[in-house]
Amino acid sequence: MTQTRLITPVLVGGAIILMLGFAIRASFGVFQIPIATEFGWPRAEFSLAIAIQNLAWGIGQPIFGAIAERFGDRKAIVLGALLYALGLVLSAFATQPWQHDLLEIFVGFGIAGTGFGVILAVVGRAASAENRSLTLGIATAAGSAGQVFGAPVAEALLSHFPWQTVFVIFSVTILAAMAALPLLRSPARAAHHGTSEPMGTVLKRALRDPSFTLIFLGFFSCGYQLAFITAHFPAMVTEMCGAVPPGSLLAAIGIQSLSTLGAVAISLIGLANIAGTIFAGWAGRHYSKKYALAIVYLLRTIAAAAFILVPMTPATVLVFSLVMGALWLATVPLTSGLIAEIYGLRYMGTLYGVVFFSHQVGAFLGVWLGGRLYDISGDYTLVWWVGVGMGAFSALVHLPVKERPLIAQPA
Repeated sequence: MTQTRLITPVLVGGAIILMLGFAIRASFGVFQIPIATEFGWPRAEFSLAIAIQNLAWGIGQPIFGAIAERFGDRKAIVLGALLYALGLVLSAFATQPWQHDLLEIFVGFGIAGTGFGVILAVVGRAASAENRSLTLGIATAAGSAGQVFGAPVAEALLSHFPWQTVFVIFSVTILAAMAALPLLRSPARAAHHGTSEPMGTVLKRALRDPSFTLIFLGFFSCGYQLAFITAHFPAMVTEMCGAVPPGSLLAAIGIQSLSTLGAVAISLIGLANIAGTIFAGWAGRHYSKKYALAIVYLLRTIAAAAFILVPMTPATVLVFSLVMGALWLATVPLTSGLIAEIYGLRYMGTLYGVVFFSHQVGAFLGVWLGGRLYDISGDYTLVWWVGVGMGAFSALVHLPVKERPLIAQPA
């Protein structure tokens, strides 16, 4: 039975796991320069490892959604946490690019098991229909809360410990997040839009639906933009931004180096996104989700184009971080809510996982292409413009989506 209250133990438990898991995930860009410097690697090497992590996350998402729906949500989450921790610990001992590439598969599967696909499905089932969109926004915002402190904590730890030790600390952190697991007592599977049908039948119907295809394609650019910024923006700021002026307010509060500014930028994105995702959840409750998605992608496109067209300064970095942050994960409660509205709650985790695979293919391309084109051209300008174009495409592709429950057709 769903809960009529907005804040429930399920929401609190899910928020804690998302917050800690995404704090770690959001910090990987901070390790770009330390790892490349230690081993003398070109930027593309560790970028490929992070790209593989994102692709593994996408592949693992529908798998973990199916595991949760077949064997239970909490078992899927525990398995994800174990893989996450294992990948981090073993990565601390990796000294070759191929080793990092292989081990990031474990990390990616771990993020899938402890991330949005599984936990949003639990939270969505536990919420009442009138609160569902806002509840999904709050849970998504918890991931952003992790992003607020993830990159700065990693930067601070790297000033005292080698990156290998920080990876081990993070592995302990994700295991500690399992203390919130008892709160995730999922309600009975919701009877909604033909939920007595087998998973395969519902999945085949969704895959034949043009609206599902459009949502799948639209989520691609979201992954490209977010993963590129998470993995490369700290390094991009460090190498392309104008210096922090001595005696400025930023210098006075301790942001004196561009590497620190890059980490703070990721934190600001997460901070602004707390409000942005909650607002997106509210908007999805009161307005058309597909039009809200189109607006989010359009605003992202405008912000990204404006940022690269003007000289990069500490001020423009901070403004862009706040604007992009407000739009950062706003797509998640809207996309997951759209899937729940059209296809029902019973297999929401699996169906969202399929759509999320597109997101992570985009993420793979954004991270890998960012490193590859950087090595070729010496900066990030070209790959940034590719992201601008993709954002415009996603703004358009959501407009034809039919935002209504899909009526079960006879076999």
